[in-house]
Amino acid sequence: MSRRRRAGHEARVLFLALFSGVPALSIAVVLLWTGEHASDVQWSLTALAVGTWLGAALLLKERVTRALRDISNLLGLMREGDFSVRGRMGGRSSDALDQALVEINGLAEMLALQRAGALEASALLGKVMAEIDVAVFAFDGERKLRLVNSAGERLLERPAARIIGTSASDLAMERFLEGAVPRVETTNFVGGGQWELRRSVFRLGGRPHELLVLTDLERTLRAEERHAWQRIVRVLGHEINNSLSPIRSIAQDLQELLGRPVGDESSDWREDVARGLAVIERRSDALARFMAAYARLARLPIPRFAPVDVRSWIKRVVEIETRLPIVLSPGPDIVIAGDSDQLDQMLINLVRNAVEAALETGGAVGVSWEILAKHVEVVVVDEGPGLTETTNLFVPFFTTKPNGSGIGLVLSRQIAEAHSGSLTLESRTDRAGALARVRLRRMA
Repeated sequence: MSRRRRAGHEARVLFLALFSGVPALSIAVVLLWTGEHASDVQWSLTALAVGTWLGAALLLKERVTRALRDISNLLGLMREGDFSVRGRMGGRSSDALDQALVEINGLAEMLALQRAGALEASALLGKVMAEIDVAVFAFDGERKLRLVNSAGERLLERPAARIIGTSASDLAMERFLEGAVPRVETTNFVGGGQWELRRSVFRLGGRPHELLVLTDLERTLRAEERHAWQRIVRVLGHEINNSLSPIRSIAQDLQELLGRPVGDESSDWREDVARGLAVIERRSDALARFMAAYARLARLPIPRFAPVDVRSWIKRVVEIETRLPIVLSPGPDIVIAGDSDQLDQMLINLVRNAVEAALETGGAVGVSWEILAKHVEVVVVDEGPGLTETTNLFVPFFTTKPNGSGIGLVLSRQIAEAHSGSLTLESRTDRAGALARVRLRRMA
């Protein structure tokens, strides 16, 4: 048995409008035809009443359905992406239709703002994708390429228009979509090399996709290595020249003395030779110390970890310094894992630097420690002149002290990092002076 089709909304509105007028029309017709009226009057008035009844019902139906059609048209335009059209209201805030139009207009404005934000975000993402120096690929569920940035095009040496839709196997990238990540892969792209591989899953159009990111490790490492060597060579050249220049000058003077005629017994030539040889000896010793410091920095041994009591460690180092009393602010009892000798060397360097800075101004030096989550933070503060050169603080052999080696801070930071920690220096904000923070991991 076929199911009866339900009447539409407009038909139901018309039916209700007609039904609501039936009682009044029936009473009017009964009164009209039971009264003493002429026949032509009865028919004329009956036709007028029926026409009025039908016209009112159709007008009511039109007023209701027209508002719905207007709302439908607004929603249709919004569905097609046109958010510029707004519904016209009658100005009555309590009217249900006006309230509905207010909500629709507000929805249109919100969607317009969201679309503008999405377009701006997409444009920004496109710019970032084009400018970043890592290769980015997106593969769909069938492992076909759907997105690639400029770095990816250079990596594959093919434009995106030619490879979009190509399978990962045809691009020789099938293995990149399998296995654990992150990891390092050796590839044959653009001369091969080591590449860091990262992968994640995202959804686009309701379907899962895989995002693949490849970073050229060798180029990054080569650039960092080149910068490091440039800094080291610059510092080495400066220090070696500082020693060789006076040695060369003194050697030329001594050569002139040896070139004097035989029998010239000037009274001061022996003194000149002695002074020249003394200068050569001092500069040679300074150069030897510099090279020894360089060798020491380059051959920092691997830490031998053992339990280290922080209170005893800091107290032991503070008692070594005798040039200036150190203000020790005791902290909590805590034990860390570390190489006691290396930790002593690191803290001695920091305390020595703080004391030398404080002696310039007559200020004080303080040492304290506290527990921060999984770390222990040791703080060394001084009331010296503060940090004037922060860019080269951790550049090997850079120093502002007349007799400094320029490796104390570098060696201290290496020790901290070898203990899975960190070392930072900054100027004090409460007064003149500097502050050194050492963070070391607590024992589990």
